[in-house]
Amino acid sequence: MPHEVRAVVAAKKGAPVEVQAILVQDPGPGEVLVAVQACGVCHTDLHYREGAISEDFPFLLGHEAAGVVEEVGPGVADLAPGDYVVLAWRAPCGSCRSCRRGRPWYCFDSRNATQPMTLLDGTPLTTALGIGAFAEKTLVAAGQAVKVDPAARPEAAGLIGCGVMAGYGAAVHTGAVGSGDTVAVIGCGGVGNAAIAGASIAGARRIIAVDIDDRKLDGATRFGATHTVNSRGTDPIEAVRGLTGGHGADVVIDAVGRPETYRQGFFMRDLAGTLVQVGVPDPDMRIELPLIELFSRGGALKSSWYGDCLPSRDFPVLIDRYLSGRLDLDGFVTETIALDEVESAFDKMRDGTVLRSVVVL
Repeated sequence: MPHEVRAVVAAKKGAPVEVQAILVQDPGPGEVLVAVQACGVCHTDLHYREGAISEDFPFLLGHEAAGVVEEVGPGVADLAPGDYVVLAWRAPCGSCRSCRRGRPWYCFDSRNATQPMTLLDGTPLTTALGIGAFAEKTLVAAGQAVKVDPAARPEAAGLIGCGVMAGYGAAVHTGAVGSGDTVAVIGCGGVGNAAIAGASIAGARRIIAVDIDDRKLDGATRFGATHTVNSRGTDPIEAVRGLTGGHGADVVIDAVGRPETYRQGFFMRDLAGTLVQVGVPDPDMRIELPLIELFSRGGALKSSWYGDCLPSRDFPVLIDRYLSGRLDLDGFVTETIALDEVESAFDKMRDGTVLRSVVVL
């Protein structure tokens, strides 16, 4: 029997989101019903609201969530009611050409729930990143629900479902930061600070935070930045070189995703250094670089999709590091809010006054 719950819906492009009643079905084969306890407000949710990802309105927003399994559908063997889970928007299928090559983090057929959640009149909702967790309950594929240690408070745990994993993985997995490396991170929001934290845990000896906001730079030191550069009034390329013996950083992570920051990151590297783009650009953005520089500087230019993570492997590890005090997930939680405060959280996000607003249900 369908469950009627409250949820945050983006009904029209650019219009303020609204809390509405929706219907969530009982889980079918391979699905689980999750009672959401907390869900972070991510930039991706705002992109959906503004029609920047698709125009398949109405959207059910929210995807950075933790909660408890309420029901499991037929064929679900590794989850049970009462399990504490973090939701992942990538659930490898195990059979596509990428999974068969041993690279499930690039899965080309990631699993989602088959049944749609709907408005009360039966209108299907498009779920943000296949999750839709700004809701009291949500329906997901079993592979999207990853069991973690229930000792982790949901406000913090849910954040590894997107932003923290993206930034951490950009440093540890995509960038392969190692002991003794020098690292520069451009953009000190939630994803950038997670990259800083990942680089610190990986053993980087120098981590340079680059941003145009001194408040964000001050906050970056909490997560492991050893040096800061305000690029509003300083050439960040020269500043990073000056802090790395004139050479540039071994790994540069662009957590902004704009042509100007990507270009800065490209020239901020040491020879044969690695540039990782994890900030998501707008579709119409373009970058132009001298081809001779691409050739002569060497190294690697990479994009990081979801931190190149495998949720079933990485989520429990990050939660363990949080519980042991090595990963400061609490530091990402600027405020906790109710479902009807998501629209105001978007305003704070635009103003840069929060790392994460987290909806608590």
